[in-house]
Amino acid sequence: MKTLARTIEARTPAHRDRAVDGLRTLALLAVPTGHWLLGGFTLDADGAIHNASPLSAFGFFAPVSWVLQMLGIFFLVGGYASVLSYERRAGSTGAWLRGRIARLGRPVLGVTAVWAVLVPVLHTAGVPDDTLRTASTLVVQPLWFVGVYLAVTALTPYCVRAAHRLGAWAAAPLLASVAVVDLLRYGPYAEAVPSWLSVLNILPGWLFAYQLGVSWGLRKVGPRHARALLLGGGALFAVLLLVFHYPASMVGVPGEARTNSHPPSLLVLALAAAQSGAAILVRDRLGRLLRRPALWAPVVVVNLSAMTILCWHQTAMLAAAVPASFLGPVAGLTTAPDTLGWIAARLAWMPLFAGLLLLIGRYARGFETPWTHASAVRRSAAGLLAVGFAVYALG
Repeated sequence: MKTLARTIEARTPAHRDRAVDGLRTLALLAVPTGHWLLGGFTLDADGAIHNASPLSAFGFFAPVSWVLQMLGIFFLVGGYASVLSYERRAGSTGAWLRGRIARLGRPVLGVTAVWAVLVPVLHTAGVPDDTLRTASTLVVQPLWFVGVYLAVTALTPYCVRAAHRLGAWAAAPLLASVAVVDLLRYGPYAEAVPSWLSVLNILPGWLFAYQLGVSWGLRKVGPRHARALLLGGGALFAVLLLVFHYPASMVGVPGEARTNSHPPSLLVLALAAAQSGAAILVRDRLGRLLRRPALWAPVVVVNLSAMTILCWHQTAMLAAAVPASFLGPVAGLTTAPDTLGWIAARLAWMPLFAGLLLLIGRYARGFETPWTHASAVRRSAAGLLAVGFAVYALG
């Protein structure tokens, strides 16, 4: 490990922004941690597993989601890295965007194509249909992020113009847009507002932190703005919770009529603002800390496997839960997440999930590399399999 750390250190360019990579690593690792800890299963009489959440039984567990919901930081560093890449591009904007789409799209195509083959195999092996439906939903669930991320990435040229024109205030109209939609759907005339109106929050809701990252990368956001984001975001978060009674959980809770995450509510943006301010303020200190090879090496490894972690972490959990469902109730895997004992058991299972993800990632990481030797027929076949699985999972 020491040799690997020294090798990674020697190959790291001097201009590499270690703090940004470190922040991305924290945001990445929060995704599987949150899904593994806040997502459970119940077992029905036919032996099939269904989604459940400890948040349904333990309202006091909601603050955990405040820590693990770090998509604001992910979009922040995504905007920061994208604008630097965009400013240094050698070709056209279209070529730059096609390269980003290919890099993000290959792993998604890979995991959905593999599951398109797995579903009939598992069905033949006797896995109940309801279990396959549950598994398919969980596999597709994190992939919405890729589509949204591609959309905001495509808007990078416009984000750059907004940052040059408005500076640190470029993200303010996005915050105002989400606030207006929230007022309409939760205000005194909510009953007269169509349900589809909430969809209008999807793009501005996630573009907010990305725009902050673009402004940060262009040096339009400094420590003074970061402190305002931290304090203002924290104050808005508290007001929305205590005065306007927004749901406390940052992720969806089964049975709850309102959710903060799909689509993002103003509470999500308040948290993103506070997280972004904190991230910008700790950047220099984090960068100095990551000068240590032993700390820098795992950051590099995680960043190189970012899409593999995002696409396959639910499969790793299912690789443990589906076989366990044939054994009956297994604490922390197939028992209802409604006791403190379940939480302790789930924490004990998480190292196994991580080990399974490492094992799967050893082979699945090939989807992140360019498919230079793949023929057009193989690419078309993978695309058809992926579409077939998406139709099955979303149906």
